[in-house]
Amino acid sequence: MKDEIIREVYNTLVDRKENPIDSYTSKLMQDSDKKAEDKILEKLGEEATEVILATKNKEDLVHESADLIFFIITNLAYQGIPIDDLFEELNSRHK
Repeated sequence: MKDEIIREVYNTLVDRKENPIDSYTSKLMQDSDKKAEDKILEKLGEEATEVILATKNKEDLVHESADLIFFIITNLAYQGIPIDDLFEELNSRHK
């Protein structure tokens, strides 16, 4: 199912945190705790701004939204927050 991609991305990010490889996100999460957290938060701010700026162009909005969602998932993985916590929160808001 298409919605499983969120879980797959999350699991890949957790694996890259725990078993570093030569990738941007793996290196990002291997920095010292404070430095890694700062870089992830910087990326979240950057991507949120890009989503706002892309709002008038559908294709750009989709692309930038995917980037923002990716870094939200990265932050959850880095912080050790299970993806199911996010799904449960979304489900509770949907009811």
